[in-house]
Amino acid sequence: MLNKTQIRYCLDTIGEMYPDAHCELDHSNPFELVIAVALSAQCTDVLVNKVTKSLFQKYKTPEDYLSVPIEELQNDIRSIGLYRNKAKNIQKLSQLLLDEYNGEVPRDRDELTNLPGVGRKTANVVVSVAFGVPAIAVDTHVERVSKRLGICKWKDSVLEVEKTLMKKIPEDEWSVTHHRLIFFGRYHCKAQNPQCEQCPLLDLCREGKKRMAKKK
Repeated sequence: MLNKTQIRYCLDTIGEMYPDAHCELDHSNPFELVIAVALSAQCTDVLVNKVTKSLFQKYKTPEDYLSVPIEELQNDIRSIGLYRNKAKNIQKLSQLLLDEYNGEVPRDRDELTNLPGVGRKTANVVVSVAFGVPAIAVDTHVERVSKRLGICKWKDSVLEVEKTLMKKIPEDEWSVTHHRLIFFGRYHCKAQNPQCEQCPLLDLCREGKKRMAKKK
């Protein structure tokens, strides 16, 4: 496991690599962000953005999503995985927003997780990106990078990874670190064929050193 000084070095290095890391899901308000993140489960941001480009022109409010048959909404997001279930959740969360929150997206993490199709990761993204609340959303990239580097343990659950990162990273850096770890995992420390050979963190990365040793 990395010590405090080593973790600081990793965060600073990744920050230098991706200083402008940000949420890559296109949106113009908190409601659109909730929809986009809900659609992104087991799907790439690139595909979600292709779908939401027309989706957000057609549907602008919770009422809009409830004004069409479920089959029509399913057809609008058909190119996205699990589209039937996601369409159902979108209509359910739209109804709940109208019934409980006056049509507005709640700012509270726990209230967000009460929305159908919104888990802890989605809620963390929304409170961080839409409302500026410090949070670390652990997606597949954040989890993979944290474990490969040795910031977290291999056996840690997603929630344990989140809690470990929150403990080891200053709170005012949670949100920006979340985005930088995603960029690092998405474009450099990839699930398949990570760029270990030119990685500036190779000397500290337990997984990278194993991979390089196998190539010799």
